[in-house]
Amino acid sequence: MTAELVRGQNHPLSRSRLEVRVSAGTPVVASAALGDASGRIHGVDWVAHPGAPTQPGLEVSRQAAADHRLAVDLDAMPDAVHRVSVLLSLPSSGGGPGPVRFGAVAAPFVAVTGLDGTEIASYTITGLDSETAVIALELYRRQDAWKVRAIGQGYAGGLAELLTDQALPEAQQLAADIHRATARSLARSVQAPPPRPADGDRSRQAAAPALGPD
Repeated sequence: MTAELVRGQNHPLSRSRLEVRVSAGTPVVASAALGDASGRIHGVDWVAHPGAPTQPGLEVSRQAAADHRLAVDLDAMPDAVHRVSVLLSLPSSGGGPGPVRFGAVAAPFVAVTGLDGTEIASYTITGLDSETAVIALELYRRQDAWKVRAIGQGYAGGLAELLTDQALPEAQQLAADIHRATARSLARSVQAPPPRPADGDRSRQAAAPALGPD
């Protein structure tokens, strides 16, 4: 039975290989930060994000999307890692039209599941308003056992403010790198229109017929 968490509540994890599924109803950037026992992020190589989607025991999506699946292998985490924080942020407004704050869209939903899709715990992040980045939840280690905790801590200053709050020295630069990587993936995902035919060739530009049994 799925544990439906509220902010601050935790739940034990009986599996080590997991997925964190995100449903936001609008494109968001999903990242994940590794932290030590005090929650500190030691450097940019402790953060998985669209520009660097894999870290030990962790893989995230390369682009902004309304739905995400983050892969987590707790057994593969380095000994120094005691927390895995799932971070959601809205794409930079320079990347195109979209919501400018989480309060303008439906509350994001996150679920921790087994690889077979069985939900272990879920959390709907309510109460957001002017925030553009949020720590959704964290997986944390206590006495060789892992648990999940619903966090829901939002930041109106976006990813830069969030990462600064996690004591990351390169917070501003990493936030900018994440936004650039997201913008590049968005540009790659939109196909350029076909070249415009000359007036005399318009009759030849019909779409190719679908292949049939012949």
